[in-house]
Formats: sequence, structure tokens, C-alpha cells
Amino acid sequence: MTELSDREADLVSAHEQERPARELGGPLRAGVWVVGGLLSAYSLLVVFRPVEAIQHRMTFLAVALPLVFLCYRSGLDAVARRLLGRPAPEPRDGTKPERPGVADWLLAAASLAVLIYPLLDMDAFRDRGSGAALTDLDVVCGVALTVLLLEAVRRTVGLAFAVICVGFLLYAYYGAYLPIDWTIGHPGFDDSQIVSQLYTGTEGFFGVPMQVAASYIILFTVYGAVLDHSGASKFFIDLSFAAFRRSRSAPGRTVTTAGFLLGTVSGSGVATTVSLGSVAWPVLRRAGYPREAAGGILAAGGIGAILSPPTLGAAAFIIAEYLGVSYLQVLLYATVPTLLYYLGIFLAIEIDSRRFGTRAVEVDAPGAGRLMLRFGYHFSSLILIVVLMALDRSAFQAVVIATVVAFLLSFLDPERRMGPRRIGRALAKGALEVLPVTAVCAAAGIIVGSITLTGLGQNLADIIVDIGAGSLIATTFMAAVAVLLLGLAVPVTASFIIAAVIIGPALFDLGVTRPEAYMFVFYYAVLSEVSPPTALSAVAAAAITGGNTYRTMMMTWRYTLPAFLVPFAFVLTPNGQALLGQGPFGTVLLMTAVSAVAVAALAVATGGAAAWPERVLAAVAAVLLLFLEPVPIVTGLAVLAVAAAVHLVRRRRRDPR
Repeated sequence: MTELSDREADLVSAHEQERPARELGGPLRAGVWVVGGLLSAYSLLVVFRPVEAIQHRMTFLAVALPLVFLCYRSGLDAVARRLLGRPAPEPRDGTKPERPGVADWLLAAASLAVLIYPLLDMDAFRDRGSGAALTDLDVVCGVALTVLLLEAVRRTVGLAFAVICVGFLLYAYYGAYLPIDWTIGHPGFDDSQIVSQLYTGTEGFFGVPMQVAASYIILFTVYGAVLDHSGASKFFIDLSFAAFRRSRSAPGRTVTTAGFLLGTVSGSGVATTVSLGSVAWPVLRRAGYPREAAGGILAAGGIGAILSPPTLGAAAFIIAEYLGVSYLQVLLYATVPTLLYYLGIFLAIEIDSRRFGTRAVEVDAPGAGRLMLRFGYHFSSLILIVVLMALDRSAFQAVVIATVVAFLLSFLDPERRMGPRRIGRALAKGALEVLPVTAVCAAAGIIVGSITLTGLGQNLADIIVDIGAGSLIATTFMAAVAVLLLGLAVPVTASFIIAAVIIGPALFDLGVTRPEAYMFVFYYAVLSEVSPPTALSAVAAAAITGGNTYRTMMMTWRYTLPAFLVPFAFVLTPNGQALLGQGPFGTVLLMTAVSAVAVAALAVATGGAAAWPERVLAAVAAVLLLFLEPVPIVTGLAVLAVAAAVHLVRRRRRDPR
């Protein structure tokens, strides 16, 4: 992501689900950056010199977890002050560095010890785990790692996710005490069995989520850091402002496009919203946008950073691993929904530009053609990732090669060329940005391992299907609500993992394919960031514009509405798989076109430009069209034609000329 000012960093810290890191200084800061840089370099090297999967994940976590305790505050002093009624200390001025306490160093040392221990004799450790013959030291180290991971996620993403993990542990341990006639009851497992499941194999801490953090995510964060340090972020913003500066809707479209482009170097919706808002809000204000509408555009553009190829959010990499498909395939799944998402935003902006009477704004920026000729090379590494994956290169190799290309291309800009210092900063930044996700992915192994050990996933799936009375519509609606509620408490990656292992099987049982189910869960996990009552991206946008927080949330919800409804289409309708790029090419084109018309109808229904009869008719037409079946499509088009006719008649009556 782009370098943020102090105020912007404070906004991200206040509204991002990931907690702010310490401001280290002196030799400790240098040491942490060196270790982070070495972790990134190791991850790049492993792509071409692979090591055993569990050994790689343990090694990665052995470096990352101690860094979490050194880089992130415990927050216990603030809790103690609240309990004792003591006043808060004076705000830090940023000039005095923070230092980890004795407890932080002890936790870091313990993390290193419990993860180095199995690496000393990996074969023997694995044999003990597979034979359920763990030693007392194995159990002690496994329990210690569990506690350390719970503390790590509490520090990085908050208490809620840690509490959820503890709940699954208690369920695995005390399941035998549940009534015998309960569907979720089980015989119970002792500490040795639980530790064996979580610590010694790839069903727990070192499972698929940890694999994703130690391979996909670290590589893409390093790539994003290299892009940022080479000047790509500034170029993307400048290009967006240069491309749309002639019409009254141009400011809104500019912000949305800039959010899409910044998504290639940022994996955070809140961070993209804030970094974009600092530049775009003055322009939107000059164009005449109300504060809440401007905040809605900023938040919708920011959340697009997680939804848009070629660098989707972390959960997309987990989808690739769960489905056993290439990351390129997941990008293809996301292509049509992304197009529909941005179509909805652009149409809503076009309607609002007329409703609010916005005007064109002159921006002091070079022409788009001039920018492309001078800095268009920043796109080449992005294109290269897709091309290499299309040529059957792995995503790992593709992103490493693209990173090297981005580094080499930086020398075309004398002000941004990456010498040794910038290379080191980019490598370190890539590693430090992945620390919260690493903690979440490792701790998610508690949930996945407990579910696998107890068989809870299928049991809960049966319960969900029973509550929905076997109805796919009811079950899908409950699934959407559940994922949104889960996303209020935990980050996108964590909510996706939990929902995928619990809600996914319920959708499978009702005939939904795995790609459709996982992509449905993915979109609703992401959309939790713009969903009231928390809507983190919208809250951050409101803080920038000074608008009413609730009204900003509702404007964001209106701009992103197609993203809430389109996932229902590819789960509930037989032709919905076409929206994921599956099926004959002609069918994909036809269903995409029909869905685009539905999105346009939704824009009319939620916009304020038309009167309520037309808006009601447009909403009905949109729902019918999203069924993607011949009869509903024809009916929806007919209803939409009636809405258009009503609008023309009413307009002619108002203006007989």
C-alpha cells in the first residue's frame, strides 16, 4: 500500500480490524527490519528451492510469531487503566520510539523455542504424532504454542477471534459432556489427542491457511511493497485523475478507478480507502458531492481492492488451495463479478452526479497519454503475472518473476530507482505487513483442526440445512447473514475460513458446487467491511469527509448493492455458474449481459433520480433478471420496459415540450 501520513496511519489504526504496530526505533527497529527482510528473502528463495511443506510452514512461523510479540502491543496497560479508573496517558508524538517489555521478549523467545523444537528432528516428531505417542515435552510445547497463538491474534486482530478459537478448543475437549442426543455431541478428546491434531501435522496450525500465508500472501505483499517503492501507487492515482477530468461524473469515476488500481499494491479495504481519501476528498468536495456520498464512493472504491483481480484478498488464495485449482482459475471466477461490481458503482455515480448537480473539476495533472508513455511500464508486471500463470507457471513463480521485473523497471525513474536501501525496506515491509495475517492463519488451524477432529463441520451443516427446511434459498440467505455477522467481529480472512468449513458443507449438501459455495462465502466475508453497523471502510471514509457515519454506511451499501445480490445468482440459479466463467463461452456472455442489465436496474431502483413507481418496477425487474432463466429474464425485461415507459410518460407530463 502507499506510504501513509501520520494522520492517515492513525485513521487506519482506528478503523482497521488489524491493530496498530509499535513504533520501534534505534537498533531494535533495524534488527526487526533485517529479520523481516530475511524472512521475505527466504520466502522468495523457497519458490525455486522447495522444502517439505510442514517444515517450511514451521520455519516461517518460527520467524513471524516472535516478530508479532515484538512489533505489536499487548494492550493490557489500557485495560488495567480502564479497570482502575486511571486517566489515559498523553498521546505519543511519534518522536520517542517504543520498546517491547520483558514479557514481550519472553513470549518471543518461547515462540521461537516451541517452533524450533520439532525442527530439530522432524522425522521423529512426525512419527510420534502419527502414532499418537507424543512425549510430555511434545504436549507441553503444543499447548504453549496454542496459548502463544491466541495471544498473537488478540494483539493483532482483537479479542473476538481469540475467544472463538478458545470456544472450539473447549468443544473438542469437553464434547463428551454434551447431551448424548445432541447432533454435535462427541466422545471428547484429551490434551494429547488435541495437540497431536493441531501441532504435529497439516490439519491444525500448519494447514492450508498457514500454507497460504507462508507462500501466496508473503510473496504478494513483497510484490506490492516493491510496486509501491517504485512509484506505482502515485502513477495509478495520477492516471485515474488524468483519465476522467472532462465530465461532471468524472470525479466519482476517478476515485473508483484509482481504488481499483491501488488494489494491486494494497490488500486492505480500509488502507486503500484512507490513502485514496486523502487525495480524492478535496476533489469530490470541489465537484459538489455531499460528505456522505463522497464517503460512500471512497469506501466502495476501497473495498474493491479486495474484490478485484489480479491481486485479490488473502481469502482468494485459500480458495485456490481448498479447491486444488490454480490461482489463475480463481481470478477467472472473480472476473465477471468484478465487472458487475464496478458497473454498479459507475452507474450509481452517473445517477448521483445528476441528482447532486456535481460539476467537472480541473485537476493539475499531466495528460493520460503522457503519463502512460512515461510511466505505463508499471502495468507490465501486473500483466506479466497473468501471462505467466496462463503459460502454466505457478502463482508463486509468476509473482516472484513479476517482482524482479518491477524492481528492474524502477530504474527507468531516477527518483524511484531501487537501490540497496529501498530493496531492503520493500522486503522488510512485505514481511511486516503479513504478520497479522500469519497469526490469523496459524490460529485458524485451531478451528479447522477441531472441526476435523470432532466431525463438527458436517454436523453443523446438517443443522443449517434442517433449519432451512432443505430449502436452498433459505439456507443461502441464512449463510449470507451468518457470514456478515461473523465479519463484524473478525477479519475477512478469518471469517472466510470459519464460514468455509462450517457453511460450505451445508451448501454442498444442497447441490451447490464447491467453487460457487466458496466464492459466495468469499464475497460476503469481504462485504462485511461495508456492512452496517460496523462497516469499517465506511467509518474510515466518514472520518475523512466529516460526514455522518450512519448515512455514509448507507451510501456505501447502495453503491455496493450489486455485490450483495450477484453472489445469490451464482448459487441459486443453474446458469449462475456462467457468472464464474464456467460453461460455454456464449452462455457466459449472455448471462453476463443479462446480469449487467439487472445491475443497471438496481442502480435505478436505489438511486434518487426516478420516482418511486419506476424504482419499484426496476427493483422487481432486477430480481427477476438475476434468476438467469429464460422466463424470468423475459418477464424482467418486460417489467423494466414498463418502468422506462412510466418514466417517459411522467417526464413528458412534467415537460410537455
